Amino acid sequence: MSDPVNKEERLDTRVNRDPGKGTVEERQPHAAEVRLRIANLAAVTIPFLGLIMAILLLWGVAFNWVYLAILGGMYLLTALGITVGYHRYFTHRSFKAPKPVVVVLAILGSMAVQGPVLQWVAMHRRHHQHSDSDGDPHSPHAHGTGVLALIRGMWHAHVGWLLCPDHPRGLSRYVADLRQDRVIVRLSKMFPLWVVLGLLIPAALGGVLTLSWTGVMLGLIWGGFVRVLLVHHVTWSVNSICHIWGARPFRSHDESRNNPVFGILALGEGWHNNHHAFPTSARHGLRWWQLDLSYLVIRAMAVVGLAREIRIPSAERVLAKRVRPEERSDS
Repeated sequence: MSDPVNKEERLDTRVNRDPGKGTVEERQPHAAEVRLRIANLAAVTIPFLGLIMAILLLWGVAFNWVYLAILGGMYLLTALGITVGYHRYFTHRSFKAPKPVVVVLAILGSMAVQGPVLQWVAMHRRHHQHSDSDGDPHSPHAHGTGVLALIRGMWHAHVGWLLCPDHPRGLSRYVADLRQDRVIVRLSKMFPLWVVLGLLIPAALGGVLTLSWTGVMLGLIWGGFVRVLLVHHVTWSVNSICHIWGARPFRSHDESRNNPVFGILALGEGWHNNHHAFPTSARHGLRWWQLDLSYLVIRAMAVVGLAREIRIPSAERVLAKRVRPEERSDS
């Protein structure tokens, strides 16, 4: 079976998906969509502002530079485990790496508590094969029109799909290549161990750095629980918000968007239309101003021999897929 993730070009049989087709009225965003985008912005910023306020109020009481370093360090490491490891390496094979690096990436991704590597990859490859159409496990565009339908779709794409009792069957066929690697299969089966390790490390750091049991507890809370919460919602927002709000500079046969907020928070994953246009590219931020920390990490790995054969689209391919001004439906 051919690997669906490597099929960057596929026939799109859905109606009115070509940005060059349809009337001007059909191609304008509906008022409900505009309102939802405003609600999205509020939903993204308000919780983060709330967290910042909590940190400020707790500063010197239950939060300080030690716990900020633990939280930031664990967020960066486990988020990179998802973006560089689970996503760009295991799912899309956008670069190659030595086996010890593969092991570390699998463990860091598992510490993000988003599922075993084989399950995560299978679901994401299915998403790419059926993006925003029937079969997509987490599209926000399958619940009708109107404000309530869009909100239901947003909820489903963000977290609701994880709570569905019936997950897609036959996912194992999406990871037939990875199942041939015994090391990856074993690492995937050891997922519960890596989750526990991801909680014990910040707890231990808090205890060692403060020489107190209170430090252990606060290290667990900030570097463990709060960090998992942040990584989860930033990752889930790529599934939901980045298929609703943002720019679409490339033809991608779906509703993927470039969202600058999550271009930063998700370490480059928010340049989502770029990614769906060129899924096997290790670089998602294709313009000089599109910060892509995950790609910079991959380039740094290459400098010290930890990554090779890094895949990025040629300038010709990028130009060929760019949406012309007369084709644009929204921005």
